Amino acid sequence: MSVFVDTNILVRHLIGDPPKMAAQATAFLQKESELLVADLIVAETVYVLESFYEVERAEISQAVQSLIVMESVSVVDAPLLLRAVEIYEHDRLDFAEAYLVASAESTGVFKIATFDRSIDRVKSVTRVEP
Repeated sequence: MSVFVDTNILVRHLIGDPPKMAAQATAFLQKESELLVADLIVAETVYVLESFYEVERAEISQAVQSLIVMESVSVVDAPLLLRAVEIYEHDRLDFAEAYLVASAESTGVFKIATFDRSIDRVKSVTRVEP
């Protein structure tokens, strides 16, 4: 069955809490053959893990990468999401900015209009201040 997966399923699986829901989430992720994960859900998962559960950036990166490459998981653009996770971890940008940089790279635009100076950490793009 094709099914979109919500953030709470992913977070329960990754965090293991509460135990009963975590077990249900993990079992569901393991048994289904076509799980659809929207980019927004990946972003929200990162946000929840970081803000609510205070998971370290490197652990979040590893966890999200493991979700994206699961055989049963389908995302719109896996290389884009994996690059966003890499930027998030290594360049220490918020996930939304990391996703924006990865999008700029993947489209060949390489310019981002923003007041956010953290974008300057990534040398592959140029920040354009309006």
